[in-house]
Amino acid sequence: MEQANIVIIGGGVVGCAIARALSTRWTDVFVLEALPKIGMGASSRNSGVIHSGLYYPPGSLKARHCLRGNQLTYEFCAAHGVPHRRTGKLVVASSSTETEELSALMKTGETNGVENMRTIDRAAIRAREPHIEGFQAIEIPSTGIVGSEELVKAYARIASDQGAHIVVHAKVERLEPLRDGIRVTSTAGEIETQCLVNSAGLFADEIGGMLGSPMAEHHIYPVRGEYCEVVRAKQGWIRGLVYPLPHPEGVSLGVHLTKTVWGDVLVGPTARYVDDKNNYERDREPIETFARGAKLLLPELEPSDLMPAYSGIRAKLTPPSQHGEKRVADFIIERDSQFPRVVQLMGIESPGLTSAPAIAEHVRDLVAEILG
Repeated sequence: MEQANIVIIGGGVVGCAIARALSTRWTDVFVLEALPKIGMGASSRNSGVIHSGLYYPPGSLKARHCLRGNQLTYEFCAAHGVPHRRTGKLVVASSSTETEELSALMKTGETNGVENMRTIDRAAIRAREPHIEGFQAIEIPSTGIVGSEELVKAYARIASDQGAHIVVHAKVERLEPLRDGIRVTSTAGEIETQCLVNSAGLFADEIGGMLGSPMAEHHIYPVRGEYCEVVRAKQGWIRGLVYPLPHPEGVSLGVHLTKTVWGDVLVGPTARYVDDKNNYERDREPIETFARGAKLLLPELEPSDLMPAYSGIRAKLTPPSQHGEKRVADFIIERDSQFPRVVQLMGIESPGLTSAPAIAEHVRDLVAEILG
């Protein structure tokens, strides 16, 4: 039977970043990805934003890893030819009633270590984004955009160059704890590993359940985010990244406007709890919903200016809000209390793309405790 030092379940951006980090130190590192290609899930179905660390509770893993990941992602992209751009971003208060919330958000960002932010008025918003309507905004220069699919491929390519084995069509079907490791059975065959990293994204709770781990109690709720694209003739309306204030229940950062590295303009994502982790397309939101959501920021926008684009599914650890209360969960990244040769990653949603290289450093330290 094939023997490994480390098996990473999940070939998304985080799994591939972990493989790159671990393969610099250990041999026989395997990534098992269920789908035909790496990065086909949430890793390539997002806004492609390199986040600054503005939104997350101070001291949280999301805050720490996003801030560190921001720097590491820019460095990695520059070193390895991954398309990216440091565009900066506006978070816009549409009226004077939102300025207090905007101020509190800026304070959170400052506490987290986000640098060089400033508050700008309507005239400065217009100078930067001539078609955007707003009362006041935070300007965050450290935010940017990246080709997310290209980023995943680059992490995987370097991991492979360092000797890691990336295996696709390898859906994990069974996990069997051994005295000094774990036997992993997937559609690609069986392998025994000294250390297992669960980076299965939406399916991380199910992987935990296969192991019989108490960590499986961290239930993952799929939340679909849909996008529309602005028609080519109107793409000049947006120059960079424009966000409203985040969703009051903490479920998303709000429907925003994103100029991608390819020059397309995305409107989205929405945020809707769905009952199936593979439900990307059923009952899509009508285009009118996107136009209505974006019109506060971009008054000229009409439904005829939009066409449907892709959707992604977030791995949320929080159930739907019952009474409008705010629910925010942190990343879970820790060794399994019952299976000490297993590192569990749960609830790796946004800012997971940005945080990936910092999460990889964290996992590397945990793996070092296991393998020495």
